[in-house]
Amino acid sequence: MTRPFHLAIAAVAAAVALPLAAQQVHGINPADMDTGAKACVNFFQYADGGWIKAHPVPPEYPRWGTFNVLAEENRDKLHGILEALAARKDLVAGSDERKLADFWNTCMDEKAVEAAGAKPIEPELARIAAIKTPAEFQAEVARLQAGGVRVLFGFGSEQDRKNSDEVIASLRQGGLGLPDRDYYLNDDARSKQIREKYAQHVARMFELLGDGAAQAKAEAATVLALETDLARISMARVELRNPDNTYHRLATAELAKLAPDFDWPSYFRAQETPAIASLNVAQPEFVRGVGALLAKLPLDQWKTYLRWHLVSWAAPELSSPFVDESFDFRGKVLQGTEKIQERWKRCVGATDDQLGFALGRLWVEKYFPPEAKKQADELVKNLIAALRADIETLDWMSPATKQAAVAKLDAFTPKIGYPDKWRDYSSYRVGTDSYLANVQRGDQYEFRRMIDKIGKPVDRTEWYMTPPTVNAYYSPSRNEIVFPAGILQPPFFDPKADPAVNYGAIGAVIGHEMTHGFDDQGRKFDAHGNLKEWWTPQDAKNYAARAACVEKQFDAYEVQPGLHENGKLVLGESIADLGGLTIAHMAYERSLGGEKPPVIGGLTADQRFFLAFARVWSGAARPQFEQMQVKVDPHPAMQFRAIAAPSNMPAFAVAFGCKPGDPMVRAERCRIW
Repeated sequence: MTRPFHLAIAAVAAAVALPLAAQQVHGINPADMDTGAKACVNFFQYADGGWIKAHPVPPEYPRWGTFNVLAEENRDKLHGILEALAARKDLVAGSDERKLADFWNTCMDEKAVEAAGAKPIEPELARIAAIKTPAEFQAEVARLQAGGVRVLFGFGSEQDRKNSDEVIASLRQGGLGLPDRDYYLNDDARSKQIREKYAQHVARMFELLGDGAAQAKAEAATVLALETDLARISMARVELRNPDNTYHRLATAELAKLAPDFDWPSYFRAQETPAIASLNVAQPEFVRGVGALLAKLPLDQWKTYLRWHLVSWAAPELSSPFVDESFDFRGKVLQGTEKIQERWKRCVGATDDQLGFALGRLWVEKYFPPEAKKQADELVKNLIAALRADIETLDWMSPATKQAAVAKLDAFTPKIGYPDKWRDYSSYRVGTDSYLANVQRGDQYEFRRMIDKIGKPVDRTEWYMTPPTVNAYYSPSRNEIVFPAGILQPPFFDPKADPAVNYGAIGAVIGHEMTHGFDDQGRKFDAHGNLKEWWTPQDAKNYAARAACVEKQFDAYEVQPGLHENGKLVLGESIADLGGLTIAHMAYERSLGGEKPPVIGGLTADQRFFLAFARVWSGAARPQFEQMQVKVDPHPAMQFRAIAAPSNMPAFAVAFGCKPGDPMVRAERCRIW
């Protein structure tokens, strides 16, 4: 097929030949591109091919991209903070700084961890072995869950979806050792192979606990059969995406009818919950099924199941035989990762997991200046204004729905950089006795923090991500968009880059999170975060038709030969990518005020805008990781995120001189916003 209109591409290619001194330090780096590719044919390769060639996936990662590089830079800074704390002798007992230092020191004390072997979990193993009655089994389930071991089902708290000012208890499906129910139920060759390797992995873990080979093999078969039973009664990922499917507020008396063989009052007492009159039972059929399994399966099988989940949870924090066995399956088999990360990297991650806001506060003080927060806040305001203007001009939405949509947009709460109120870790005891003990106490602290919310008003100041995190999120129940300081850095956000680059990168990220408020899930929540229908029937129908276009587009993307994206699973993220980039481009054009932007490095402003967007998605993944991602992740693969939204936008075709028939010009253009 011939590819005309190469003039714009040739102009961009010329930028690669500029001497190093003339290249932009803050903006688009020509070395990241592959101008041997054609923007209108394969924009991902064109925009990111140079970067990908220069940055192969390191052996200790399942995928590698822009997010990973920035996360590594942030981790290096966190490492420096922790090392400095560990060297200090003046830290006050009980202070956050002392807790950080003690947690870090116990994690890094590899000699003590190796000497301990499995001793840190022996008391819990003894409790499991001593179980003789169903009541004792249920008490151990409660105990393990409170300590971070995810057995049988999930229990915690959440905002009530139809009264978003209230926190209620929640019960949800869980208890699996593999990433998703489909790993147990699918009959394709890859799933069968993983089940076989999983059984071998479980058996090897039991052998590390001292069981004979034959016994361990039999125990692994018991675990796989029991978890397969749990998988059969679990809801599929696509079903879980619909918030209507997972909201069932029931009185505790109704819960007792679902699973009469489980003593719920005793369970709630064991978890020291406030009085619970009702709760959200996210998947009633799962709870009913669990009740039936408890009545059907022998107690010894359940004890084997608990024993497995305890050692699986603890393995990454135990001695090297357990660490290596855990990594061999969860890293190598499931994700294709070739090498385990250095201990210090794992310890930084563990410290961030357990004391992330204490560590993040120190990171913010050192690495996130107030002016960066101010500039990011201004970008958010501009994006909100652009989306408001767009909603008001939509030809497929009625005035009534437009009014409600604008009201929801105006109620958005943007959170930038870091929380105004830092988390209180005073009840989390961090000692010098044992690394695993510190992890367990941290999990207990978090569980207790979640349970103590039940029956109280929602704390809308709370953050779900720590400040150094390279990510962002939208919460439908809080109607808030949150951008941690970790992502407000180059190449996502660079105060020294030109506006086209920042709008294409962080602007699209901001727009993405905003659009989540109106994606196939978020659109079901109103301005105050309540699950409520606020669309007219015709507008909802119009929206569904437009969303179906995006679903169809992603169904056609082939990740590997014969392996396609699941359009239904990735629909929300894909709608947000399309809406986010569209709104970011509108906001950028509005920011120009009618002025013509400059050409920089041979690139027009719109070319820089779309290249900056694609640069966010630079990267590659291992085949095993891609296979797992397609099954469990609502985010599409990076290469499709880079091309899908631009291919729907006429501005992209104009910017790069594309014409109808080119792969980056869709015959069926998807458009929502």
